[in-house]
Amino acid sequence: MAKRIQIARHGGPEVLQWVDFNPSEPGEYEVQVENKAIGINYIDTYVRSGLYPVTSLPSGIGSEAAGVVVKTGRGVTAVRPGDRVVYAQAPLGAYSEIHNVHQDKIALLPDAISFEQAAASFLKGLTVHYLLRQTYEVQPDETFLFHAAAGGVGLIACQWAKALGAHLIGTVGSAEKAQLAKDHGAWATINYQQEEIAQRVSELTGGKKVRVVYDSVGKATWEASLDCLQRRGLMVSFGNASGPVTGVDLAILNQKGSLYLTRPSLNGYITTRDELQRAANDLFSMIASGAIKVNVEEDQRFPLQEAQRAHTTLESRATHGSSLLIP
Repeated sequence: MAKRIQIARHGGPEVLQWVDFNPSEPGEYEVQVENKAIGINYIDTYVRSGLYPVTSLPSGIGSEAAGVVVKTGRGVTAVRPGDRVVYAQAPLGAYSEIHNVHQDKIALLPDAISFEQAAASFLKGLTVHYLLRQTYEVQPDETFLFHAAAGGVGLIACQWAKALGAHLIGTVGSAEKAQLAKDHGAWATINYQQEEIAQRVSELTGGKKVRVVYDSVGKATWEASLDCLQRRGLMVSFGNASGPVTGVDLAILNQKGSLYLTRPSLNGYITTRDELQRAANDLFSMIASGAIKVNVEEDQRFPLQEAQRAHTTLESRATHGSSLLIP
């Protein structure tokens, strides 16, 4: 018998239930992990609310954690009991003391990186990797726009951009978050509560604008993001924090300069264990070298049973950087 958070219906944080469950034996290619730290990601709120609906309820929730392998299926060759591991993109259910994950979603965790560092950075770091190194390969001295720069993904992006020698302009919602983004390597910040985003980008770039915009906010920043792009620039829409972008008239891409648009996700970039391991190695190297520092504030560590409070805090935009659930 173990404990987990589950949802029996979609809705607000109140639908997150703290329940007993019997973990099943790992399947042939599955790894059973005793979670030590669990990553909280904004996509978890989409699953909980029904924006990304779950077809079978009740269901676990969450897809990222770090811990120790306790059992393996008979076909597992990648890890063994006792190994320190981290996973993301797992089947829903990571908000749990015990979780079964396919070996292709598991990466070995170097001793130099703690469970909390891993759970706080793995999904977010892999996201930054595919955005900055694959969707569009940011170059040294290149200036680009990254929304929500003081969030969990954003702070890793600030540090990664600085390590690349690139100039990240980050949007933020307060002076405190602006300072946080700059402390993590942002070249410049825009407080969207006080400044007009496209106008400020034009000022910061001497009227040149940028070749690429990374937008996880969605509906609220859609048109402003397009207005920040150079002719034939790329709009990377990878999230919906303010609501999904709907009813897009493709003619607007022509009107604003023959723009390109992509709606990527991690699942489109990491589909095999080899792809996962390559991206994980890049991320772990950045963390181990100190180029990317992963720190979780004490008030953003929540006991697993307090997942409701964690989601309420996350959606209030009161957090910065990463948040964790601790079993």
